[in-house]
Amino acid sequence: MAHAMNRREALALGLASAASMTLSGRRAAGETAPSGAGADIVRAHDDALERRLGAQVLDPQSKWRGAFPDEWGLHHCTAVSAFLKNAAAAYYHPQSKHHRDRALLDRMTLAAEFLTRIQNAEGNIDLLSTNFNSPPDTGFVVHSVATAAKLARMNGDEAVLSLMRDFLLRAGRGLSKGGVHTPNHRWVVCEALAQINDLFPDKQYTNRIDQWLAEGIDIDEEGQYTERSTTVYNPVVNTALVVMAEKLGRPELLEPVRKNLDAMAYLLHPNGEVVTEISRRQDLNTRGTMGGYWFALRWLAIRDRNGLYAAMLKPLEPGHVELPRLMEYPALSGELPADTPVPDDYEREYALHGITRIRRGKTSATLIHRGSSRWVSLQRGGAVVNAVRFASAFFGKGQFIPAEFEKRDGVYLFRQELTGRYMQPVTDPALRPVTPETWPKTMMKRRLSEVCRLVYEARLREISGGFEISISARGTDNVPLAVEINLREGGEITGVDPAPGIAGAFLLGEGSAAYRMGDDVIRFGPGHCEHAYVQVRGAEGKMSGPSVYLTGFTPFEHTFVFAFEG
Repeated sequence: MAHAMNRREALALGLASAASMTLSGRRAAGETAPSGAGADIVRAHDDALERRLGAQVLDPQSKWRGAFPDEWGLHHCTAVSAFLKNAAAAYYHPQSKHHRDRALLDRMTLAAEFLTRIQNAEGNIDLLSTNFNSPPDTGFVVHSVATAAKLARMNGDEAVLSLMRDFLLRAGRGLSKGGVHTPNHRWVVCEALAQINDLFPDKQYTNRIDQWLAEGIDIDEEGQYTERSTTVYNPVVNTALVVMAEKLGRPELLEPVRKNLDAMAYLLHPNGEVVTEISRRQDLNTRGTMGGYWFALRWLAIRDRNGLYAAMLKPLEPGHVELPRLMEYPALSGELPADTPVPDDYEREYALHGITRIRRGKTSATLIHRGSSRWVSLQRGGAVVNAVRFASAFFGKGQFIPAEFEKRDGVYLFRQELTGRYMQPVTDPALRPVTPETWPKTMMKRRLSEVCRLVYEARLREISGGFEISISARGTDNVPLAVEINLREGGEITGVDPAPGIAGAFLLGEGSAAYRMGDDVIRFGPGHCEHAYVQVRGAEGKMSGPSVYLTGFTPFEHTFVFAFEG
């Protein structure tokens, strides 16, 4: 059974090309560049489409006829709408093997009929994994269906357009009054309404768009939207604003897109991955690239003659090029300006987002000021230190999560203070007897004794060729402590010893260790090993991937260095 795309997958790419290509000159929709310029992307698009065709439900007795099952047997409308969009691109592209293919049109008809059949009386669809009678998820589906309908309109094919007309008009009525869950949903809905209005102009659509736009675009001073979702919802919002700007004739909506793209130039690692530590959504601390920004980057690189955007775009092509967008927006095939180098030598503090970014060529560091145990991550090309964390066995709550941050004389300081205590007998007669139900209430009324304190401090300093980190823990003696240096899987680690009983865990004594990923090397040490109790009680569990531990007892003070090669 083929895997049908969930909403996130559909948002990210649809069925993006994986082919080599060159884009030059403006072309009418459906045309390709001279031989060798566009054939590869069309061929890759056809190949991806054919893989989807094999998963479509064809049983005339099935309620899911025309849809695509995912691995759990759910049939998501986003997968169907993405298929319609990509099938339409193949159907109308003269170099596609499916150009004007009746068999493909039959499959498109099944898909369109499914969406119309599954749509409820309010014009909405369900996202079976979580949202029901959902205007925002209807908006995501409309994005693709409207593109398919637009390609039909551009090719003068009213018969194919009619397959999607009822679905889009009913969706438009629902979106013109429906609500949202999240900040980005406002612009998702507006994008869908702008697309429907482009096909079937109606004042109710633009009136509703204006109601949402009256709230203002939610971009902050540091160039992030409310959700700070650098790999998922930033691209969603940017795409929505570009589409609205174009289809509604409102170029002012491009300004927040520019602001976000400018900010993202400083949130890039040397391997092309994106900083996700600031996200408030599901991409927090995940790996991702700028792939979802392809449309906005190419659109504004060409429109503004912006060399920075052209340079940021370059690693995304050909892998993230989308044929349907090239056909719907011929200006995307225009000539790019000359590159302006992407910044790779800077130190920038983002007080609003609570991070500091440092880039020195192939070296990248991200510091999280407060509220995260992953307070620092480092990269050297492909070699990645996912995080340096530490915790002690202090009353089962000894995970270091910085509460205070400052930079002093070139040193970044992170601090946290913890207390542990014991309680004396209740003295207030009104609180006795102490029952299972009243115990929690008495805790705040009891006199405390044997109060213990522990003060953590972490210091980071940039040095020639790397970083120096010092960790201290003082206040209560003889508390076991473990420092975790978590590395990305796939590399080679030398100079360490296996930790007993824990897969992927290692101990580093007095010497240094080396972590190699291809030609990139990170050396770190000296180590410190007084015990093997690395999963201390109450601490966060070991991160995925190999972890190297330094261990000791309080009072603890140790300095070690990360040095980069390659």
